Amino acid sequence: MRRTSVAATLVFAVCLGAGPAAADRACTVPLADWKPRDALQKKLEGEGWTVLSIRSDDGCYKVRATNTRGERLKAKYDPASLERIPRTPGDSDDD
Repeated sequence: MRRTSVAATLVFAVCLGAGPAAADRACTVPLADWKPRDALQKKLEGEGWTVLSIRSDDGCYKVRATNTRGERLKAKYDPASLERIPRTPGDSDDD
């Protein structure tokens, strides 16, 4: 029984340690290399989005917008390339 609890503790510790590493992989661009928010807004408006907000969070641009059908959209963008960052299964919708 003692070995089971030690193994479970190790598995738990490894899982906790993976969280911050996963969060760091998306946006690690130095602030000096960021393009302005206006550039991202113009890009998205050109794609038919109505931008409600653009904010920086975790080193990325996070966008809330609506499309031409009025659907609400949320997306994350690399601040240097202004390319959309694909969502991963662990991403939360509460931002």
